[in-house]
Amino acid sequence: MERPAVGTTQAAPLVRMRDVHVRFVTRDRTVHAVNGVDIDLAAGEVLCILGESGSGKSVTMRALMKLLPRFAQVSGSIAVGGRDVTAMSEGELQDFRGSEVAMIFQEPMTALDPVFTIGRQIAETVQRHEGVSRSAAMARALELFELVQIPSAKRRLEAYPHELSGGLRQRAMIAVALACRPKLLLADEPTTALDATVQIQVLLLLRQLQEQLGMGVIFVTHDLGVAGEIADRVAVMYAGKVVEEGPVGALMAGPLHPYPRGLLGATVQAGMRGKRLTTIPGAPPSLETVPTGCAFAPRCAEAEPACSDAVPAPRAPVAGRMARCIHVAGG
Repeated sequence: MERPAVGTTQAAPLVRMRDVHVRFVTRDRTVHAVNGVDIDLAAGEVLCILGESGSGKSVTMRALMKLLPRFAQVSGSIAVGGRDVTAMSEGELQDFRGSEVAMIFQEPMTALDPVFTIGRQIAETVQRHEGVSRSAAMARALELFELVQIPSAKRRLEAYPHELSGGLRQRAMIAVALACRPKLLLADEPTTALDATVQIQVLLLLRQLQEQLGMGVIFVTHDLGVAGEIADRVAVMYAGKVVEEGPVGALMAGPLHPYPRGLLGATVQAGMRGKRLTTIPGAPPSLETVPTGCAFAPRCAEAEPACSDAVPAPRAPVAGRMARCIHVAGG
């Protein structure tokens, strides 16, 4: 029996995803990218989805916005603010994206239009969703540039994406996402392409804006350090499933599942000078077939024959924590 997703509030969640599956079906093969994801997000909460490349993080976010290609087959329920996203028409989706939910993409150079100034791109978004005049939309664009702390904001409204540095482009992408005051912000590894100094600046800015504007945020990353900086809760994904979920402090201090324990062991931390990092052997499974048991078992030092018999049921040893592992106590 599937669990209720772990949450931090008794109020209706801002995001509610239940048993979400995504398959990419082509003439040659089928890829089972997401295999039964349950996620709740409260208003004003920050959830980090953590995992290796190919674990299903970004596909889950695109399913939430209904941005997947036509050959993707999506099942399960997805609701934002109580509205069923899967049942929305194309016109409803155009209103929904930007005003209710917005996304910050990993690489702003592919997300921003290279032939229009950034100020014009923000202004057109504001006009589309709020129906204001061109001058009011440009004033909003300037306000947003100042909000995301872009120096010489008025001058840079007239810049094209290629004229800005990587850090400023990412700030501009954040400004575009915030243009219509969304209730939910999705951030798909927005700091991966930035150097360490700029990365921490963008993370601190995002957390500051989240608190200031009261948004719910789902932040996708493969970096434990990023999760520790920005998250309230963490959901760890592997082979298209959430294998562990809980408050960021508790999960980082004592992960329950062998996979996040392996990720922590392979991460450089303070006081590790002279110590060897551990590694997770092997590679993630091919998702052309759904694993019959625990997908992590072939790489797990704690695996036993029972791990391959069936997908482990979610277990909650304490309130607010969940792990899919037969070695975890709790029902």
